[in-house]
Amino acid sequence: MIRVAQVAPNIFPVPPNHHGGTERVVHDLCVALRSLGIEITLFAPSDSATDLPRIGDYPSLSAFERVHGRVAPGVPAALDALQLEALRLRLGLFDIVHCHGEFAHAALLGPHRRRSLTTVHWRVDELDRALFFAGFPDLPVAAISAAQEAGIPAANRAGVVHHGIDRDRYAFSARPGDHVAFVGRMTDQKRPDVAIRVARAAGVPIRLGGTIDVGNPEYFDRQVSPLLGPDATYLGPVDDAAKGALLGGARALLFPIDWPEPFGLVMIEAMACGTPVIAWNRGSVPEIVEDGVTGFIVSSEDEAVAALARVGGLDRALVRRRFEARFTAERMARDYLAVYRQLLAA
Repeated sequence: MIRVAQVAPNIFPVPPNHHGGTERVVHDLCVALRSLGIEITLFAPSDSATDLPRIGDYPSLSAFERVHGRVAPGVPAALDALQLEALRLRLGLFDIVHCHGEFAHAALLGPHRRRSLTTVHWRVDELDRALFFAGFPDLPVAAISAAQEAGIPAANRAGVVHHGIDRDRYAFSARPGDHVAFVGRMTDQKRPDVAIRVARAAGVPIRLGGTIDVGNPEYFDRQVSPLLGPDATYLGPVDDAAKGALLGGARALLFPIDWPEPFGLVMIEAMACGTPVIAWNRGSVPEIVEDGVTGFIVSSEDEAVAALARVGGLDRALVRRRFEARFTAERMARDYLAVYRQLLAA
């Protein structure tokens, strides 16, 4: 039996209560790997609600913020250091150490790096990642899309594994309502303001779910809030049940990203409901959306308005079947298991 440590970030509990796509993926991966007979130990905050074997004596950053409000800027690094010390004391217990955070674990692993895997859940085209990869050329890194892998040095590449989610988390919805949906952080990377303009131009009401970006709260106040009205409703953060209702009841998900999206988890969450995705042609989008099958890939607001007029012609049952074929947690776990075996064989 392969013994795997899964090292989650310390920002949210695992699984998360609301937002926290990385934590959601990590938990789904752990559960699916366990179903394949892999021995899993999850390193995650103490406020995590899971039946997985878990190590971690300290709450998540979000728990500290609920109690103390804004915390000292060094708190995230302190939580990471405490987690890595717990890992260091147990390194010999695992065949593979799979880390989902950055960056200090690479130094801690030392000679264990070749039997580790790092998944970067963010863009990789900025200076911090360039320094990281250059300093650790022997660190195996799994990309979450081919688009992301293009920014990872060849020496680090360990393969591409698309995200997956629990097959049964979101129910198929054959008969949507009249609205379209936007789900994501209220930030200039995700462009909810563009989603509102597109829906309004198409004469379709829109409902928006997601958190206001803590790093850029003025964006919501200046760019999103003035556009809200009877036909554009902001719902706030949405948990799994609320997200399922929002996406399942939508005729389409609008995904007007304005950055090199490394994956875009909400796209496959919509597909799980049978809801087509209208997404901008950036980053991973052409890998995730099958144009004319599970949605439409567009390059402008005008193209998105035109796509909304055609979205009713797509087969929602087929959208769900394509999700089941491509983006379940079971498929993700099998793909990661193949990478683990390659690392162990080497």
